[in-house]
Amino acid sequence: MSVPAVSVRSLSKDYLDSKKGVVHACQDLSFDAFPGEVFGILGTNGAGKTTALRLLSTVLRPTRGEACVAGHSVVSQSDDVRKSIGFLSADTGVYGRLTAREMIEYFGRLNGLDLARISRRIEEISAVLDMSEFLHRRCDKLSGGQRQRVNIARTIVHDPPVLIFDEPTAGLDILAAAQIVRFVKNSRERGRCVIFSTHVMREAEKLCDRLIILHRGTVCAAGTVAELRRQFGKEDLEDVFLDAVAKCGWELTT
Repeated sequence: MSVPAVSVRSLSKDYLDSKKGVVHACQDLSFDAFPGEVFGILGTNGAGKTTALRLLSTVLRPTRGEACVAGHSVVSQSDDVRKSIGFLSADTGVYGRLTAREMIEYFGRLNGLDLARISRRIEEISAVLDMSEFLHRRCDKLSGGQRQRVNIARTIVHDPPVLIFDEPTAGLDILAAAQIVRFVKNSRERGRCVIFSTHVMREAEKLCDRLIILHRGTVCAAGTVAELRRQFGKEDLEDVFLDAVAKCGWELTT
């Protein structure tokens, strides 16, 4: 097997809450993800998915443990990690007064690309994400699905080897979500490593080559969808998920 694009060992993040005391948002997370693979992090809201992705993207510093992204340590080589990833946060916004094209150009410049390279990348990305009809429209005039495609475009303009997507289809209608799913599949075909968090079981089944089930910051199960079905003796991934959480000793609460 090839060298992991992302390698995580005992990665943990603790917070001090004035009412709850120490909160273990992410506990001893370990996994490897490879080029040409969609690696899923499946969990409910509040399971620790966003914390895990923020640790990998160097937005947060781990309390314990280590992770390497594209061969670079998130602790000691954070600048190199940021150059190697495209990170789409769940709460990423767009600049309403910029056009879609201007938004992508802006992030291209932030990533040190020259104008010629930016222009080529915009043409490439526009074709993949079907953006030509709204490239010159202001972002505040775009639909939710169109804005999300702009967000993805600015995330990948520097053509990074690792993509980190935090619930990228959240709040989108079925057609807009399908476009995002197609893009993730295309990224895998192009040899990118995609870390993909979701709480949607159907997305995990369709997209993820391997995944972990995360609850209260802890990994409850890991493997391919087929392996998890065999392990828990259930066909429905939702049933697998519920059994995995129960196996960890918790009841699933909202």
